[in-house]
Amino acid sequence: MGKKVVIVGGGAAGMSAASRVKKLRPDWNVTVFEATEWVSHAPCGIPYAVGGLTSEDDLMHYPPEFFIKKRGIDLHMKARVVEVEQGSVRVQEEDGEHSYDWDYLILANGASPKVPPIPGRELEGVFTADLPPDAVKMRRYIEDNDVRSAVVIGAGYIGIEMAEAFVERGLRVTLVEARDRVMARVHDPEITDVIEGKLRENLTLLTGELVHSIEGDGRVRKVVTDSGEYPADIVVIATGVRPNTELAEQIGARIGETGAVWTNPRMETSVENVYAAGDVAETVNIITGQRTWIPLAPAGNKMGYVAGVNVAGGSLEFPGVLGTAITKFMDLEIGRTGLTEEEAREAGYDVKTAFIKASTVPHYYPGAREIHLKGVADAETGRLLGVQAVGARVLPRIDTAAAMLQAGFKVKDVFFTDLAYAPPFAPVWDPLVVLARVLKF
Repeated sequence: MGKKVVIVGGGAAGMSAASRVKKLRPDWNVTVFEATEWVSHAPCGIPYAVGGLTSEDDLMHYPPEFFIKKRGIDLHMKARVVEVEQGSVRVQEEDGEHSYDWDYLILANGASPKVPPIPGRELEGVFTADLPPDAVKMRRYIEDNDVRSAVVIGAGYIGIEMAEAFVERGLRVTLVEARDRVMARVHDPEITDVIEGKLRENLTLLTGELVHSIEGDGRVRKVVTDSGEYPADIVVIATGVRPNTELAEQIGARIGETGAVWTNPRMETSVENVYAAGDVAETVNIITGQRTWIPLAPAGNKMGYVAGVNVAGGSLEFPGVLGTAITKFMDLEIGRTGLTEEEAREAGYDVKTAFIKASTVPHYYPGAREIHLKGVADAETGRLLGVQAVGARVLPRIDTAAAMLQAGFKVKDVFFTDLAYAPPFAPVWDPLVVLARVLKF
């Protein structure tokens, strides 16, 4: 008789795990419980739906019917798991509460916005950018109200992307960051200086300001910081996320040092037959070997795939992450992979760094743009530790650097990598090669 597999969460990791188990064990009963009416969703697309580049309906990779009819997955929508215990889960569904048995449990219930206790955060017109329904709510609010000004609280990835969405809609935008620079956790100052210059061309940027309150008359009207008051017809709080570990704690799964669910390379938790994958789970940094939690979609999908393979009886390990990420603000692309200088020093490396400005194509070819690159290397061994980039044509450099980091390249290896060259695409000395040359080896 086939085993019963219960998966909590129908996002990237959950549906990847469910699909893999069903592929390898078609006779098993695979049940997924998703708290919203969205499945296989793409929260990363929220800012672009709000900005009008795409429709909210397109933020599902596949509709629910695909998983139910094509893949044979027992998918329950609007089904919130309220309790897990050994061998069973209790689920609140539209028609009441039900219990379901399991032989294997996969926790893929993601992360939620970390909202500081700002007075007024409950006012109408104050949002977070968590799941696709938030994009629906924001667009409707903008369309139904006289929204002219927006305040975004937090200048990380989501904050900058939401600020761009509001700029694209023609709103007056204020971006407030409590730290002394934007994206401070993920980029070094040389990179953030360039980012801040672009931001200031398009919006009001406030760094080093702490939000004291959000005020209004039922609807939001302004945001008050320790330095001033700023008009706001809509507010987005983008101050980070936290892993949803409550269910893991109920069943006694170990919570790791990062605050997310501890997993081994097979995505197994400390409880037998219980797995965790995606934004709820921690993993390791490929470079340092230290435990880390980086809630990003590519890793989440692969974690779910690994969990599914192992639940189905296979053997596959997830190697960890580099923290590779990319975003943009208007025509400025921003990317990173591996360790920043600050992260490398905190991990105990004696580092050497280089920061360069280069052109994306030869000077004689039309359309040349600037790209800034920062490289971080181990001064003792010459091993490449991280690359950051800002400007144009960032993606190919960051993706190439990510492959180099995962392969353990030294700076010398980067310099001698046989990268493609033709005037329409790159200069004869590719910016990555120039970076390696300046880093020295």
